[in-house]
Amino acid sequence: MAKLKKAKFVLGLTGGIGCGKSTVARLFKSGDCLVIDADLLAHQILSPGTAVYRKTVKAFGANILQADKSVDRFKLAQVVFAAPQALVKLNRIIHPELIRRIKQLIFSTQKRIIILDAALIVEAGLVDLVDKLVVVKAQKEQQIRRGRQKLGLTRKQMMQRIKSQISQNKKLRFADFIIDNSGRLSETKKQVSKIRRQLWKS
Repeated sequence: MAKLKKAKFVLGLTGGIGCGKSTVARLFKSGDCLVIDADLLAHQILSPGTAVYRKTVKAFGANILQADKSVDRFKLAQVVFAAPQALVKLNRIIHPELIRRIKQLIFSTQKRIIILDAALIVEAGLVDLVDKLVVVKAQKEQQIRRGRQKLGLTRKQMMQRIKSQISQNKKLRFADFIIDNSGRLSETKKQVSKIRRQLWKS
């Protein structure tokens, strides 16, 4: 795209838990890319001493803390994914600062291409922040299996997390590109390469 030579281009990458969007983000990354990992940013803004940390502990109690006073994200997840209103409360605490950080990184980087890897691009109202949106999809059973292997969750916990996000079909309506990550990694790589050629051809 010609405009990439003059301006920044933000590619959003989203998908449900266990769909493999972070794997796809790594495949898209090149030397002239900044990858913004929203989950990593969320870790940072929950660090002890931050305003978000204090608000989170006040809202959910000291039981979510580890011995070193850092937030035990597994305990916090158990609380919020078991009760929809608790998740809404947590998102209201975290999202404003997370969105501010994302915008700050996009504004300040010297990189021409920014890849925003975020599960909640649609839910958090960030669609307008990206130039193009890639939605990574997978079969529900694959999501459950991958999530259990990666996160050590039970099937019930995985289903709670899947239900906490908007449905895959609704997310796909916002997509400029769809990557089916149900098959082999080699097939996913082919889909990524095709999109890269379309977006970043000279």
